[in-house]
Formats: sequence, structure tokens, C-alpha cells
Amino acid sequence: MTVQHIPQAFNSISDLHRVLGLPKPLHPLISVVDNTLISINKEQLPPSFLLDFYKVSYKQGLRGKIKYGQNYYDFDEGGLVFTSPNQLLATTDDTEYMGFTLLIHPDFIRNYPLGKNIKNFGFFSYAVNEALHLSEKERTLILGILKNIDDELQLPIDEFSQDVIITQIELLLNYSNRFYKRQFITRKAASHDLLTKLETLLDDYFNNKTALMKGLPTVQYLADELHVSPHYLSDMLRSLTGQNAQQHIHNKLIEKAKEILSTSNLSVAEVAYQLGFEYPQSFNKLFKRKTNLSPLKFRQSFG
Repeated sequence: MTVQHIPQAFNSISDLHRVLGLPKPLHPLISVVDNTLISINKEQLPPSFLLDFYKVSYKQGLRGKIKYGQNYYDFDEGGLVFTSPNQLLATTDDTEYMGFTLLIHPDFIRNYPLGKNIKNFGFFSYAVNEALHLSEKERTLILGILKNIDDELQLPIDEFSQDVIITQIELLLNYSNRFYKRQFITRKAASHDLLTKLETLLDDYFNNKTALMKGLPTVQYLADELHVSPHYLSDMLRSLTGQNAQQHIHNKLIEKAKEILSTSNLSVAEVAYQLGFEYPQSFNKLFKRKTNLSPLKFRQSFG
């Protein structure tokens, strides 16, 4: 009989420090942790846990091997893993006693633009195996920012402390965005491989009448089939094609719709159902938005 472990929830940074055998944080809502100071064995930690705050981990031992059938490394200089509040973390995957960890409670940034904008950094929803691998120059830059935050936390708090720290956090996240863009480019072979698999997956979905039975393909479904996270899939596609995963699905739908409308006698409603639409009017609306023609007008243009 399998024992179900209930994830341990950490609502405060102080609680996590205590469980990891670390001194109390210098600030209750933000902390920079030197992972080598963690004085507890992995076996003493809960198998899984939930954090009520953002976590950015620099993992020194991280290697850039990728999972999409390619056998090469990006960099051996370590990398960054990002997690957002209430993401389930496994001790075996996530505990790394080398490197540094930045912990940010949402309350620390709540009254700043970053409080809303942080949701635009899609990499907080990437899986651990989609980490950001850093070159030596990038690593030096990121570690410099983490040191700036830590240095500021060591100073007496004044009216500028929070502004200065939040500016540094924004700098770290903007650089991470830039470096992920570089990573998509340096992994172009793997990204194109993933794009080819996506095209095949969508072709099969529509050709095998899966859409008729299961409805429209979702980004989540495609990501699951390709073993990547939805945000990573969308960002990778955007870097290659300029369009996200949802736009990619719509383009494939329209391409398939044009093919059926021009080569079969199926009614527009039947075409809509075959492509996975629950209501023909939804199909009509999307088709017209994408082509400036109704499905009927498009068919009539073929004589």
C-alpha cells in the first residue's frame, strides 16, 4: 500500500529558515540564502512542500543537458530555477546545497508595479528541467545582483531600502528574460525538434478525428504530450515563430479548415464539429477573424 505524503506548507520565510537549520532572516519578507549553510540532511526534510513565496535558486551543480533527444550541454556554470508561490516542490529535485536561493514573499512587492508584473515572467511556471543555464559571464552578473540584495539587507533599514531591493529584483528578472531568449537560440536544434513534434501532434489530432471526440486541442494537452510546461512551450514557440502556443493551434485549425472546405462537401457546421468546435458559430467567428472571410465565402471562392 502506497503511503500518501501531505506536502508541508511554509507560509513564512522564517519557518523555512528554521526547518533548514538557518539563522532567522534579516527581513521577514525577503532573504538571500547561501545554500552551503543549510545544516540539515535531505532525509530530515518533508518529501514535498509548498512555499507561499517566490523562489529563485542558483544551482551551482546544474548541467545543461536537455531532454529532447539532443545530447549536448549548454554551459557548466550552473543555472537558475524559478518557482512561484504554491508550486509543489519535491525535496529530491529541489534541494541543492551549493549555490544561492532568493526568497521573496508576495507582500514585499505587493504595493509596487512588480507585484502585478511578476506574473508576466513566464519562467516562474517552467519545470525544473527547463532551468536557465548560464554562461560564466551571465553567472557573474546574476551572482553580483544577489550579492547587492544581500548587502542591502545587511544595512539598517531606511525609507529607500525596499525601493533599492525591488530595483535589483527587477534587474535580475529582466536579465533572466534576456538569457532565456539566448537559451532558446542556442538550443535551436532542440527547439526545432520540438516544433516538428508539435506539428506532427497537431496533424495527427485533426487527421485521426481526435478533435471530433475530444474537442479543440489545448495548450496544456500539447505541453503534456511533449513533456514540457505550457509556459515554456509558448515562450519557445514565440522565440522561433513570433507566435505563442494558442496562436499556433489557431493557425493549424484554420489551415485544416481551409483544406476540408476546399476538398469536401461537408457543411460548415460539420467542418466545425470535425475540428473540435462545440458550436459552429465559434468556428465561423475564428475563421472570419483570421481570414477576413466567412467559411462559406471562402468555399465559394473555389468556384
